[in-house]
Amino acid sequence: MNQFFLIKYGPEILERTKEHLFLVIISIAFAILIGIPLGIIITRRPSLRQPVLGLANIMQTIPSLAMFGLLIPIPIIGGIGAVPAIVALALYSLLPIIRNTYTGITGVNSSISEAGRGMGMTDRQLLFQVEIPLAMGVILAGVRVAGVIAIGIATIAAAIGAGGLGIFIFRGISVVNDQLILAGAVPAAAIALLVDFIIGSLERHLTKGRTATGKH
Repeated sequence: MNQFFLIKYGPEILERTKEHLFLVIISIAFAILIGIPLGIIITRRPSLRQPVLGLANIMQTIPSLAMFGLLIPIPIIGGIGAVPAIVALALYSLLPIIRNTYTGITGVNSSISEAGRGMGMTDRQLLFQVEIPLAMGVILAGVRVAGVIAIGIATIAAAIGAGGLGIFIFRGISVVNDQLILAGAVPAAAIALLVDFIIGSLERHLTKGRTATGKH
């Protein structure tokens, strides 16, 4: 991208980046609010594990453009714009969050859980004071994967009028302009790398803290 292009499209790139971040942040927030409780529930009710993970897995297999299209005719959450895009992105983000929450909690050393019960802790206390803190590194790994997935898929949200960096990509494809395509693709890739780095650093910090705690 040359200097003239950046001068001409710089303000719009910034605006589309803000739209993109809005879609991703809101959808990931919803996915966390839904996915973590579901992951916890299936650790307590193993019979629900296959149906819940199976449904989340099915969501991942639906092509993203098809998912956006399927949501358009649905009342309240459908239509054109940001709302159906956020719903679709949240659905795509559920699987890694649910799966990692389940894996993290069930992966807590059974001797630690038994020690907590021996101290008279209730299941709720054990969950919030022992299991979730110890599993947080694994849970964050799921959020990290979900975030990167959402950032990539959010570029397709432009197809249903949700804005974001996908506007440049679709515009560039329609007029066969590589600079326009890169104006959408490069910032999206940069956001994905930044999110991956930030959450990855937090994940490593928590994992080190957990390891250090285990040594004492």
